[in-house]
Amino acid sequence: MTGSYLLDPLVFLVQTLFGLYIAVVAIRFLLQMTRADFYNPISQFVVKVTSPVLRPLRRLIPGYGGMDLAALILAWLLSTIELGILALMIGVDRSVLGAFGWAIPSLAELFINIFLFAVLIQVVLSWVNPDPYNPAVSLVSRLTDPLMRPARRLIRPIGGIDLSPMLVMIGLVLLNMLLIPPLKWLVASPF
Repeated sequence: MTGSYLLDPLVFLVQTLFGLYIAVVAIRFLLQMTRADFYNPISQFVVKVTSPVLRPLRRLIPGYGGMDLAALILAWLLSTIELGILALMIGVDRSVLGAFGWAIPSLAELFINIFLFAVLIQVVLSWVNPDPYNPAVSLVSRLTDPLMRPARRLIRPIGGIDLSPMLVMIGLVLLNMLLIPPLKWLVASPF
């Protein structure tokens, strides 16, 4: 009883602190992939928070084809550390070295969720008609454009209502349901 009483808050802290920073690193990777405006104040925040860790890593891991491989590897390493710590804390009877593999489905799920929430945010913002020059609006739009553009070609607005975000969100949820369980099975993830 005592172990669980202290363990649950510790697990929560590890998941929250690692999860927030991994999400920021993943967002930096995605913003660079989508060629977002890095002079945007939100982009500047993401850059300033991640640069101290990424700068030395970039000396070892160069980018490739417009991809920030250092950011992707940093997210993977941080996810590995998080899952390794959690495995030790909750007493998973498997080797902690398995965390290197466990991090792969965890990151894939994170990227899917980032896109899912970005599309949802874009839908909500479209209802309130915000200032198009708002930094958040432009970043969310830039991030979701690679998914929304093909969906808008498939489904034209009906009566002035754009149903393409629903198609994208259904696709992302299906991708999550069809991709993540087999990945977790392949790497024998306990999480």
